[in-house]
Amino acid sequence: MLRMKELCKIAESGSLDTEGWDDSEAAALLARRSKRAAAPARSEPQVMSVKSIREQDGKALLKRWLPEYSNNAFGLDNAGCLVTPGVLDSSKGEDWNTILEKNPWLKTEKLVAKPDQMIGGRGKAGLIAVNKTFDEIKVWIMERMCKESTVGGITGQLTHFLIEPFVPHAQSEEVYVCMQSHRYKDEIFFYHEGGVDVGDVDAKASRLSIPTGCEVSEDMIRSELLDKVEPGKSATLARFVKALFAFYRDLHFAYLEINPIALLSNNKIVPLDLVAKIDETAAFLCTQKWGELDWPSPFGRAAYPEEALIRELDGKTGASLKLTILNDKGRVWTMVAGGGASVVYSDTVADYGWGKELANYGEYSGAPTTEETFTYAKTILSLMCRYKHPEGKFLIIGGGIANFTDVAATFTGLIKALQMFADQIKEHKIHIWCRRAGPNYLEGLKKLKVASDKLGLGVKVYGPETHITAVVPMALGLTDVLPEPDLSAGSAPPPKREMIKVKATNGAKKAQKAAPQGERHTIVTATPATRAIVYGMQNRAVQGMLDFDFMCKRKTPSVCAMVFPFSGNHYVKFYWGTEEILLPVYTTTQEACQKHTDAVTFINFASFRSVYETTMEAMQYPQMKTVAIIAEGVPEQQTRLLIKEAEMREIGMIGPATVGGIKPGCIRIGNTGGMLDNIVMSRLYRPGSVAYVSKSGGMSNELNNIICRNSNGVYEGVAIGGDRYPGSRFIDHLLRYQDAPGAKILLLLGEVGGQDEYDVIKAVKSGRIDKPVIAWCVGTCASCFATEVQFGHAGAQARGQTETAMAKNAAMKEAGIIVPDSFDKLPETISNLYTKMVEEGEIVEEPEGETPQVPVDYTWAKKLGMVRKPANFISSISDDRGEELKYCGVSISDVFSRSMGVGGVLSLLWFRRQLPAECCKFIEMILMVTADHGPAVSGAHNTIVTARAGKDLVSALCSGLLTIGPRFGGALDDAAKMFAEAHDSGISAKDFVDQSKKQNKLIMGVGHRIKSLANPDQRVVIIKDFAKKFFKDNSILDFALAVEQITTRKRANLILNVDGCIAVCFTDMLRSCGAFSREEADELMAFGCLNGLFVLGRSMGFIGHHLDQLRLKQPLYRHPWDDITYISELA
Repeated sequence: MLRMKELCKIAESGSLDTEGWDDSEAAALLARRSKRAAAPARSEPQVMSVKSIREQDGKALLKRWLPEYSNNAFGLDNAGCLVTPGVLDSSKGEDWNTILEKNPWLKTEKLVAKPDQMIGGRGKAGLIAVNKTFDEIKVWIMERMCKESTVGGITGQLTHFLIEPFVPHAQSEEVYVCMQSHRYKDEIFFYHEGGVDVGDVDAKASRLSIPTGCEVSEDMIRSELLDKVEPGKSATLARFVKALFAFYRDLHFAYLEINPIALLSNNKIVPLDLVAKIDETAAFLCTQKWGELDWPSPFGRAAYPEEALIRELDGKTGASLKLTILNDKGRVWTMVAGGGASVVYSDTVADYGWGKELANYGEYSGAPTTEETFTYAKTILSLMCRYKHPEGKFLIIGGGIANFTDVAATFTGLIKALQMFADQIKEHKIHIWCRRAGPNYLEGLKKLKVASDKLGLGVKVYGPETHITAVVPMALGLTDVLPEPDLSAGSAPPPKREMIKVKATNGAKKAQKAAPQGERHTIVTATPATRAIVYGMQNRAVQGMLDFDFMCKRKTPSVCAMVFPFSGNHYVKFYWGTEEILLPVYTTTQEACQKHTDAVTFINFASFRSVYETTMEAMQYPQMKTVAIIAEGVPEQQTRLLIKEAEMREIGMIGPATVGGIKPGCIRIGNTGGMLDNIVMSRLYRPGSVAYVSKSGGMSNELNNIICRNSNGVYEGVAIGGDRYPGSRFIDHLLRYQDAPGAKILLLLGEVGGQDEYDVIKAVKSGRIDKPVIAWCVGTCASCFATEVQFGHAGAQARGQTETAMAKNAAMKEAGIIVPDSFDKLPETISNLYTKMVEEGEIVEEPEGETPQVPVDYTWAKKLGMVRKPANFISSISDDRGEELKYCGVSISDVFSRSMGVGGVLSLLWFRRQLPAECCKFIEMILMVTADHGPAVSGAHNTIVTARAGKDLVSALCSGLLTIGPRFGGALDDAAKMFAEAHDSGISAKDFVDQSKKQNKLIMGVGHRIKSLANPDQRVVIIKDFAKKFFKDNSILDFALAVEQITTRKRANLILNVDGCIAVCFTDMLRSCGAFSREEADELMAFGCLNGLFVLGRSMGFIGHHLDQLRLKQPLYRHPWDDITYISELA
């Protein structure tokens, strides 16, 4: 208990709203509660997949699920309620009256209110109100809502407040519980005291480690954690902690701290303050359990609508689109492709002293479409043009060497945005610099340069011949501007290197240190004989692997089979050089492994939803030594279980969230290394002396380029993936490289977040790794930001000072690892070390051999404009190749936005015109009146008989359609031709009838079984009246009606029937609507479009009859004998 003197001291400091307090135990309790809110929480994992949730959401989940996990032994009576800015404007959210209606307890209980925005130090900042009535709480919140507040040096708006019941209790009833996850275990922290007095829980709390995948028992909890808890309470608390851990694990929490938990005298347990983070990538597993969760931005960084727009776009696409606005008035803006590259560019801006001017952080990668890139670029340009700066601004369009993204396609979207903002770009003095490489990069740079010249923007463009971040200091005026490359000269060739002169040496070379006895590191297989099974129909990636194999002069392809469970076993054709080969595709991994026992590598392209099950199955087969998981977004719990299984079976695991790895002369995994021209440019077809390991897949391509230009090339490279828990770590691969005679220089590209670099430091300090190591951790720009920023990868965020990039770079440098001053200096560092080792004889250079020819697929060559051939098919009515489907040039979204309807779509697809609205309506009327004419007509009859024979819908429909002809439904074209020709010839209606009679020709479209002028067919009336009202000319209809007046004199039922009426009205429509010339209209009639309308309309009725017979469960039809005349002898 706090003494009253201490309470007064706190009150005088202004930390608490003390109105209404008295000298009581409750007042002291409130003071403790205030200080507790100000106490910093434990350090916890902070990764992109792991996101903070609001305290109210965490308590709501506890209220919903804790009873289920505890067999109804525990629960939360009240999760509180959240108050948002809607109370300021009821039209934008819930007002106070609505809140009160939903939470009537607010009027009857004493309350606590506090901001719910992940703010530490709320008590010291006067941001907690306790033991108040609803009216007092309402006033307190309204005084602060949407007002700025400074907490811990960070200023931000207060927008969300949590109100919950006040729980009176003694300090002796408070305990501390925290749960968090690690690579190999989950950990529970417990301390028998909670709140502000808990102190340093890292040092004093009891800990219980639960290995990944294992369960925890109440006995374990009591013996390891609760030894200082009163015996009468330990059993209850053990049951609670066990249930809480089940809740934590099943709902994929990554961090959960409750400080304190009130263990009341009646054995009721109440969580008071809660901090929680959830693995968002588990949404596909837990969405129903989570419900609607809010993922708030960190306090102190405004949530921009532009960020929400890009986040929404990211959720709708397979690409990766991220945007964080750091300083909307900043001068340096970036538009970077690739997660790793985006960090490198931000680092470089910061390293050159411009960190405070860095306006945004983000990435666009994973092959976004042209339209998605346009939206992303448009969003950035709109933000840049919001505020002017007298000295202008800079836009850095950058990225690593893409693996599979078509650079030209994305740049088309970028150029579209530049055209939209061209005038504003010039008005705001925005200087644009671009460095890009990857598939079709040359075409992309050409397009950008042409557009820049046309718009007068002065964009500077560079390709892979320029270091990835070189444009940053050039743009900022800190280094000399390099000449732009000649874009007409073709793709960048492999760099030419002069042989380095070797200095005279005396003395033997240093012997390589042997691996300590008993030490084992992860097995990753990569030899010229390594063979792989690929899961998923990734034909492009497999072809790339085979092309790499062929360039490396492998004797056999590295891929021996593919697995695709959604089709039967079959073969797929691939190229081996210029020859064609067949690779088998199996429906199960089991069959693939049984038939290809030489396969030791499993490359899994399954989606994040199914990758866990498929990988776990593959690891059950003893032949597998390496598994690569390409998918991004695998839940951390599943990754940790896969790691456990892989290490138990001594299987090397690369990924998740990786592009793979490459070993020149042996194998490449999937798209690693990019397109073949990049393989050649980086000389990845033969081994060099530098072995690297990186987290980023895109940056591994960049490392290939850097290494090739500053040494004799890559020995092996692996991208371990950007998740917090990669299947294999830096140390696993660097130990392999240490033991490999061909690897002379080891290169590590780490990043902010995680502790894996410290394993390497230990190995270097102990002498286990004695080869020269060059290392750099990206993410040094993090120190420039007041709030936490999630960088491109899931693991790229520090959870403590030692995990910052600057701390790791300093620690590696202290250990003797070669650390450049910045990433921009990495090429120079590699070059200097390589030159030194060659001069000293540590590396023996060999003359460069012949550069292999690059086989180019026809599809890609055509895209690049290198080849042409006549097409086998020509289509002018629809196109599905672009951003969205188009009907005769009209996008499907425009079809709906213009409400064109079925008639409008038919006019586009049949006539290649957008007809007037009345014409589209008439087409729809034709379809409606021809939809059906009862079950007795021949087409419907056939359909019914076929359906009753048990045939499928298509067979029944075809049976009915095959009856359409001159006697049933097929008279429309002939009627139109007959009446049009007669009208056009100038003959009178009477002469036309007489002439037809003399020639013994039936007049098509005239006659009905029962209808007459006195009893007209309403279908004819509807069609005729519409045509008379809306069509500009009805001459052929008038001629047909004149014919009708003559034919009905002979017989009353020789009227103009529905076929004839549709035929003549449609002919008038085509001739008079203004969309066609007379010649075009006549040609369309000759093509049979009128019969097509009948076929289309009547298909609706035929399908209806088929479904009707199934609904009525009618048996096989057999015609009755008594309705058949059997003739035994011919007359």
